[in-house]
Amino acid sequence: MKKINPVQLKQLVEAALFVADAPLSRQQLKETVLAEFTVSDTALNKVLKELILDYQPRGIQLVEVASGYRFQSLDSLSPWLSRLWQETAPRYSRAMLETLALIAYRQPITRGEIEQVRGVAVSSNIMKTLSERGWIKTVGHKEVPGRPALYATTREFLDYFSLSSLDQLPSAEAFSSMMDDVEREVTAAMQEDAPSDNDRATTNEHE
Repeated sequence: MKKINPVQLKQLVEAALFVADAPLSRQQLKETVLAEFTVSDTALNKVLKELILDYQPRGIQLVEVASGYRFQSLDSLSPWLSRLWQETAPRYSRAMLETLALIAYRQPITRGEIEQVRGVAVSSNIMKTLSERGWIKTVGHKEVPGRPALYATTREFLDYFSLSSLDQLPSAEAFSSMMDDVEREVTAAMQEDAPSDNDRATTNEHE
């Protein structure tokens, strides 16, 4: 095994995290880019902590999520950075966010239990969308008649919301407030997309 000095170690870890297309855990770092070097857990942890501090005042930060470490931009910069991409951000309905919240806070939970709390049926499209995004998965079946599936959140869910564990979930009140904000944004966006009276009048004239 080769030795690597602290400066080179820091450079290599920084570069690996920068070019990786997914978060990297300590174990993944040691099994890939650091595989041929003698690096203790203490040395690796020290380098990661230093990098986190180095990037704190910058527009890009190093954060730890459920799957490992990754670089990401500051949330406060997203309104301007989003202009770099043509496609619009996905819009999530209140029903979907409520369903996701119940799964996150009460997991494992069945679809029937979600419907009981919400008081309405859960659309199959909602469960399909959450599954396709990789945010929820089936973790078993409840031992009752019919053996309904039990749902829980995934590492991808934690990664997407920049969480390293479920312990970092906001309070139920904070999540409810976030849902209200999302609902207002969706409503505003729908109003912007809808044709104005002048647009309708112009269309009618042409017809």
